[in-house]
Amino acid sequence: MAAAKKSAKKAAPKKAAKKAPAKKAAAKKAPAKKAAPAKKAAPAKKAAVKKAPAKKAAKRAPNAAFMKPLTPSAELAAIVGEKGLPRTEVVKKLWVYIKKNGLQDQKNKRQINADDKLKKVFGGKASVSMFDMTKLVSKHLS
Repeated sequence: MAAAKKSAKKAAPKKAAKKAPAKKAAAKKAPAKKAAPAKKAAPAKKAAVKKAPAKKAAKRAPNAAFMKPLTPSAELAAIVGEKGLPRTEVVKKLWVYIKKNGLQDQKNKRQINADDKLKKVFGGKASVSMFDMTKLVSKHLS
């Protein structure tokens, strides 16, 4: 038994010795925190990089292809007018016509219910989705 007590006593100091290096490891982590302020110089460089795009204050020029006046067909001219218009303006005028005449479906707002004038533009379809509408209208522009 005495031998067992001695080995137990010897084992206990070893455990204490093992705990001591753990404290030293924790102490080593503390200097790593001191090294963090050195990283503050890096964000200053990023700020300098951000200043370069700020010099670019010129407005974007509109794409000439979108602003090119297109002549509507006779069917489309009955809705938007005969004067040549850019594609964007044609779509805007179509939406004004649709809203004014209440042609947007009440349950599914993405569907357009065509009246007699729009049926000619939509190729005879009674109802068209708003995404298909632009595709069908482009066939009537030249």
